[in-house]
Amino acid sequence: MENLEKENKYLKAKEKVEERKRFYTNLISYAGFIIFLAFINYWSNKWSYPWFLWAAFGWGIGVVVQGVKIFGFNSFFGKDWEERKIKEFMNEDKKSERWK
Repeated sequence: MENLEKENKYLKAKEKVEERKRFYTNLISYAGFIIFLAFINYWSNKWSYPWFLWAAFGWGIGVVVQGVKIFGFNSFFGKDWEERKIKEFMNEDKKSERWK
């Protein structure tokens, strides 16, 4: 029974890693392709109409939605963030007191 729980935890963790990997791959693809489209846009009409921004906006919405789905909306300022910062500041205080 214990081995089954460990295996389930491992599979869930592996799935989360794969989701983040897909997100980062999508983000890198997004950046590269938008830069490529911007270059074509500049080369073809010298920014007289920046049409590449439509693709950047459309695909960008998808990237943001995927990021929120994976990391959560409050990943930066959620309860976990507060606890990590409190511990970080407490550790900083301990380090500074040690040298006084």
